[in-house]
This record gives sequence, structure tokens and C-alpha cells, in this order.
Amino acid sequence: MERTWREAVRMQAAELFAANVVPAEIASRLRVSPKSVYQWHRVWRVGGVAALVSRGPLGASCRLSVRSQQKLAVMLEEGSAAHGWDEDQVWTGARVTRLIGRRFHVSYSASEGATRLMRRLGFTPQAPARRAIERDEQAITAWREVV
Repeated sequence: MERTWREAVRMQAAELFAANVVPAEIASRLRVSPKSVYQWHRVWRVGGVAALVSRGPLGASCRLSVRSQQKLAVMLEEGSAAHGWDEDQVWTGARVTRLIGRRFHVSYSASEGATRLMRRLGFTPQAPARRAIERDEQAITAWREVV
């Protein structure tokens, strides 16, 4: 696994802690805040270098397995009409939430969970075009032909 910039800086700080360099000097050398260096030093004293290693990204893990995410991507590629939304060809957060619930029996919120998952899979949620119920397509077509 590739180290992040922050993790590399913490590892450099650990080497300097072992060499008994003063935290203020470490902050200056590594161009970080003294507060961060003091926090790292406290963690390093208790757990050593291993305690400074990143534990990965924060936040909840995805509720869908990698295989389920791949299946969802295929379903999204098929289009919304293939899954029962044939009035317009867009994937909204609400539709994807409903699709995930139907196919995988997992609940997501439309506003955050499903749209985040869509973006992770390379799709963007779209808002459906709102049309007035009273809209008369024949009258509009006739008007366009005349004008």
C-alpha cells in the first residue's frame, strides 16, 4: 500500500523522535504545526512507530460488497428504462436507492448514500425534467411548425 504524504511526514517525525530532536524543531523541519508534532509524539511514546501508521479512510464502509457494486454498475449502464423507469432516461438518487433496495435488499439514503455510491462507480445522479401536467405536446408541435 502506498503511503500518503501525511503518513510519510509522521514516519519522518518518528525517526526524529527516536533521535531525541525537540518537537518544536521537528515542526520547523517538517513544516507542520507544533500541535500536530506534540500529538504525534504522545502517540509515538505509547505505541511506537506502528501507532503513527494510518488506519485507512474514515467513515462508514460501503454496505454493498465489491461484487454487488459491480452488478450495480452494470445495471446503471443498462439505463433506467431497463429497470422500469421509462418516462425519462435518467438515474436519480431516489431511483438508485429503490433499485439497490429491490435487488440487494440494502437500504441507502437517496440524498447521500446512493449518490455517493453512484459517483464512486463513475455515474452522476440527474434530476428528471419536470413538465407541467397540462402540457399539450400536439399544440406545441403545431405552434413550432407555424412559427
